Amino acid sequence: MTFPEELKYTKEHEWIRLEGDIATVGITEFAQSELGDIVYVDITTEGDEVEAGEVFGSVEAVKTVSDLYMPITGTVSEVNPDLEDSPETVNSDPYAGGWMIKIKVNNVDDVAELMSAADYTTLVS
Repeated sequence: MTFPEELKYTKEHEWIRLEGDIATVGITEFAQSELGDIVYVDITTEGDEVEAGEVFGSVEAVKTVSDLYMPITGTVSEVNPDLEDSPETVNSDPYAGGWMIKIKVNNVDDVAELMSAADYTTLVS
């Protein structure tokens, strides 16, 4: 499994990529492999401010549903439109095409408190 060095990670298995004050969020390769085949992504928080640690949506796999947790506080500015018709992209390309949301971050310094790739690797090992 790969965990890109340029990303930050949460113990709930989300990743975040910060570009200025906009962050892209998805779930890790580990998370999608644990869930199995993803058949539906449900995110209804577009336009909402969501606090760090709060649920911003859910993913449904063949045998389970799992909540998605906001890594840092921000306003959901975009939901990946491709996931409506192709939720399996989260399985095949979790760090690029399978991203879930983009957020306008309230405080970019909050990202520094998240796990590095090395820390996340230790968590899931």
